[in-house]
Amino acid sequence: MIKIAWNPLYAHPLPEGHRFPMLKYGLIPGQLLHEGTIVQENLFSPEIIDEDLILSTHSKDYWQRVRDLELSPQEQRRIGFPLNAELVERERRITQGTIDGAKFAVQNGVAFNVAGGTHHSGTNWGEGFCILNDQAVASNYLLNNNLSHSILIIDLDVHQGNGTAEIFKNESRVFTFSMHGDKNFPFRKEVSSLDVPLNDGIGDEEYLSLLEQNLQLAFAKSQPDFVFYLAGVDVLSTDKLGKLSLTKAGCKERDRLVLQYCKTKNLPLQISMGGGYSADIKDIVDAHCNTYRLAFGLFE
Repeated sequence: MIKIAWNPLYAHPLPEGHRFPMLKYGLIPGQLLHEGTIVQENLFSPEIIDEDLILSTHSKDYWQRVRDLELSPQEQRRIGFPLNAELVERERRITQGTIDGAKFAVQNGVAFNVAGGTHHSGTNWGEGFCILNDQAVASNYLLNNNLSHSILIIDLDVHQGNGTAEIFKNESRVFTFSMHGDKNFPFRKEVSSLDVPLNDGIGDEEYLSLLEQNLQLAFAKSQPDFVFYLAGVDVLSTDKLGKLSLTKAGCKERDRLVLQYCKTKNLPLQISMGGGYSADIKDIVDAHCNTYRLAFGLFE
């Protein structure tokens, strides 16, 4: 059975001004249950991650100051919201959910985290609504427990996975592939194993052609035995922050390409949902739900 990490805390941790983007974390499982794509048994609630797993990826000083709510005002501004205990618990549950999802993916082919994709968090910093880097921590968990020996992280959020690139810059067992807006946040980019910067306004046809070419390259260079996928829907033309021009159908085809590659190659796949900031919440939820619909069609 395909498993999906979700906890009610995903949807309600942020100060009032930040509530809108968080609504999707409750609406996505609700929609999937309503339409019958999933049943309640597909969902699981992750526990709070142990500190030693966080320290496999993030520096001790950074993590302790996060845990103890001691980040400076400047560091909190870089993250994008004020730190509080509920938010730290949320991040810890999300990160554990991605680890659990990776283990479920080994068993079942694919697994999801309704949240996650916190790719702007580096070894000793948080940024862009990201405090702990869930897929980086999960990658190190797989490597450290001999559950994987070669990992490919496919990051198709509209923003570069700068934190992920920094964390794994000296780790040859993890290949980081980021396809992102060239002139979008973060404005200081890190160097991934494979970066594909995109011009503003790119549409479905050009985007999908570039993706197919670079997926082939990324798989050929990395020869992975496990894949993480960050499936942000901020590539949509309706997105307030994305600056690209993909249709919902183009975003769905993007997901199909990634999922089909992994299915054909019999590679376990963990998917975290990443960003999405369209003005109409329905566009965000439907685009994310398409990822689940495709996966359940391919892997079940």
